[in-house]
Formats: sequence, structure tokens, C-alpha cells
Amino acid sequence: HQGRGRVRTVMQVTKITVVAALGALAAFTSPSQAFTAPSCVGFGRSVAAQSAVGRIPKLGLSHATKAPIGAAPRAQKTGVTGCSMAGYNIDLTGKVAFVAGVADASGYGWAIAKQLANAGCTIIVGTWPPVMTLFERGLKKGFGEDGQLDNGEQMKIEKIYPLDAMFSTPDEVDEDTKANKRYAGLEGYDIMSCAAKVKADYGKVDFLIHSLANGPEVTKPLLETSRGGYLAASSASAYSMISMLQHFGPLMPEGGSAISLTYIASERVVPGYGGGMSSAKAQLESDTKVLAWEAGRMHGIRVNTISAGPLASRAAVAIKKGGAGERNYIDYCIDYNIANTPLPKPLFADDVGKTALALCSDLTAAVTGTCQYVDNGMHAMGLTVDSGSFKEYIDKQSGVPWDGWKPDVGAKKLAE
Repeated sequence: HQGRGRVRTVMQVTKITVVAALGALAAFTSPSQAFTAPSCVGFGRSVAAQSAVGRIPKLGLSHATKAPIGAAPRAQKTGVTGCSMAGYNIDLTGKVAFVAGVADASGYGWAIAKQLANAGCTIIVGTWPPVMTLFERGLKKGFGEDGQLDNGEQMKIEKIYPLDAMFSTPDEVDEDTKANKRYAGLEGYDIMSCAAKVKADYGKVDFLIHSLANGPEVTKPLLETSRGGYLAASSASAYSMISMLQHFGPLMPEGGSAISLTYIASERVVPGYGGGMSSAKAQLESDTKVLAWEAGRMHGIRVNTISAGPLASRAAVAIKKGGAGERNYIDYCIDYNIANTPLPKPLFADDVGKTALALCSDLTAAVTGTCQYVDNGMHAMGLTVDSGSFKEYIDKQSGVPWDGWKPDVGAKKLAE
């Protein structure tokens, strides 16, 4: 009886304490404050827009200072990289991002650069020498809407560096490459030399973006891939990230962020994605964890990778290009994703760009060693609804929830 009495007393005291705490919170929070939140620049629908329907209570905290409303303001926390976090607006003014692998306005590297530029970041890029002249010509002409920032201005790339990630040091550049006319007039395009040039020009790199990959035998099944083709895919697509951190890491201030791009073929079978590229992406993801540990302890920087869904970029189209009037391999991949993802809609390059922006900002200051999926949820699926084996069964289903589960839901939305 005495035990139950003590329990009852504790419960009563706890109840009184909770009620008192809620009362104090209500005293500090006006009705107009209770369900308001600052907007979040660069992340689609703003927090403010969501709070308008009463789903994000502010709970008496100022998001700018994390201090109780009514309390004396504290110095604004800017984080180790000095990014302004006032109202969750991401301000990367004064920061420098080196984006490796940008050669046009259609890929994920460009989209990442664009979103970082939207936040005020200085953009410099490393471009494969054989396409560098073509890229410079495109920049001079302008990429139209693809290069337009949120403020209406065209994205400015401060400098383009020749970069061939197959070479880590000048000694590794072979004579055939030196004699190749597509490399004529260029030098210092190995990773070490490129990093030295960036150091001389800018003194630092806050954000390192690895947006490059190459598999010379990507159209071959793994069983038909040569040793040379397999190792070339690993060298260009995985080891290059290690080499870039070796040489750019010392230029990165504490709190900097390094990001690479991977693909679901690293952990699931994707027929047609061959030549050892699936193995290279698996290596890249494994290395991300080890690099997060080593670069984190050595330089105080974060290392993450983004597993992006299919996009019809120039590189993706080249995997298996269809003939005249035919669709490309990547087009079928995109249709497959729209039919089977939890979010049945197209994936845009800017979806990946915005995720990279978050991973570069103090919003993710404690996030490292992760593989962030940006694929409308495709990675979570175990059974696809457009499978021919299940077509008869699925066609017979109707009503809730099946009307929203059918494989043509995404296509119908796009047609509306």
C-alpha cells in the first residue's frame, strides 16, 4: 500500500509539473507565434508554407537563436564554416565550391553548382580536357533557363580548370595522353596539379563535389568485362574521390563538406549497367564511410554521398544510346521509376542540387559518412507494381488503396 501511495504521489507531482510547464510555454508564446516558422530558402515548399496549415508548431523557440522567446538574445550561431543560419536562410557568401565533372548544363554536377550559387557560393569547376572548349563555348553563349538563378541572373562560374581524374599526379600522365590533340595546349590537369592551382587562386575550398564517373565498358555485362575495363571504371569513378580528398582536403577549412554521387546499382542488380560500374559505385559508397572517419579526424570535414535516381544527362544517355527515332536506355529507366516509386513523379536535377545544398550547409553539420537517397523512394521498393508477372492480379484490383498504387498513376498525373 505504501508503494502504491508513493507511485500515486509521484504521478500527481509529474502531472502538476507537466501542466505547469505547458502553462509557462503558453505564457511565452502568443497565439500568432505558436504556429509560425521562418521560411527555408532553397528547399521547395517553405517551412512557413507548411506551418500555415498548422503542422509545424514553433513551441516557443526562436529558430534563429534557439533561445526562448522573451529571453535575452545570444550571439547568432554561424557554425564552423561561418554559414549564416538566421531564419534557416542558407548564406554561403564567401565560400568556395569546387565541382569536379561539370561539362554541360544537363547533369547533377551543374544542378549542385546552381543551388550552391543560389546561396551565394563562389563556383569553380573541373572539366574533362577533351570537352573543355565545348563547355566554354556553351557558357559564353549562355544556357538560358538552365543557368538562371533564383534572382533571375545567370550563374557565374568563376573559373574552369582542366581535370582528368584518371591521373592523380603529373607522373601518372602517359605519353599517349600528352600527345592527344584533345589535350593540346593544356597542362596540370592531374588532380594534384589542379588542387595546387586552386590553392594559388583561392587559397581554400569549402565544398568539394565529386560529380564524375566513367566506365569504358559500361555496355558490357559484368561477365564480359575485361580486367582493364573493370579497373578503369573503379579508377575514374571511385579512386578519384580518394585522390581528390588527398589533395583538396588540406585546402578545406574545418566544417567543410565533400559530396560524391552514386547509384542504386551499387546494392541492387540493374541489368544493363555493366562494365564494372556497379562495383565502382559500391566501392565509392564503402569509401565514403572510411573517408568520413579519416578526413573528419584529419581535417574536420564531412563526407557524404548522394544516391540519385535516373536522369537523362549527357553521360546517362551515352550508356546505351538508341538509334534514330528510338528511345535511349535511360528513358526506360526513368519511366520505370515513375511507375514504381512511392512518389510517382519525375526526378529533377534540382532535387539532387537542393539535397547537396543541405549537405553543404550547417543544417547537416552532424551528418557524415552517409548515403543519402534522392530517388523518390525507389531504393525502398522490393516488388514493383508494373511487373508483367503481377499484371493480371493488379488489373483486377480497384478502389482504395489500389487506385493510388497502379503503375500508371504517375503517367496520368503528368498528362493532366
